[in-house]
Amino acid sequence: ASTEEWNGVGTPIGAWATSTDINTARSYVIGIGTYTNALAAGGTTPPGAYSVLTESWAGTSWTEVNDINTPRFGATGAGVSNTSALIMFGYVGGPPSTANSVLTESWNGTNWTEVNDANTKRQDAGGFGTQTSALAAGGYKYVSPPGRSALTESWNGTNWTEVNDLNEVRYKLSESGAGADNTSGIIAGGDAPGGDTTKTELWNGTNWTEVNDMNLVRDN
Repeated sequence: ASTEEWNGVGTPIGAWATSTDINTARSYVIGIGTYTNALAAGGTTPPGAYSVLTESWAGTSWTEVNDINTPRFGATGAGVSNTSALIMFGYVGGPPSTANSVLTESWNGTNWTEVNDANTKRQDAGGFGTQTSALAAGGYKYVSPPGRSALTESWNGTNWTEVNDLNEVRYKLSESGAGADNTSGIIAGGDAPGGDTTKTELWNGTNWTEVNDMNLVRDN
């Protein structure tokens, strides 16, 4: 449950430093926010139970806050602080037809509220944006046809809308949107049909465009 903090933000040279541990050890947690203002929600706790726990980071310590409504891991998140966030998708267990989720929850700084569902069940997608303007792409889905996905959905604060797909199907990808909105962002790497990939794609609000690859293949 160790936490490390990067103290070189804004400078060309920095270092990792040990910080205050999270309260409950778990894996496959969804993290949202910045290095001074963040949330950690869901995940799995030994011996593999799905978690609803949410913890808030204020820059110096973790505090347990109100739980998410549905236990899950491999969810996708969007948001730039511990007072305003969104989580969607995730693995909720059960047979293949119901293993993944379309459930979306919105965080107002105190409580999680279920809002309108996404369109396609999946887990381990990439996401970025804010509570009211977010994007989710890729992921793994068990519904027909099962497998890695290129699906992209856009959130306007009320509903999810399917938009143009990624160029390469993949899940367990990395992403960044600089906390802006659903009109610009980047995804890189992931688990693709041929194995882990270096491919990187940019989102301009309408389409994904392949750009220069990463140096190393990887997934998260």
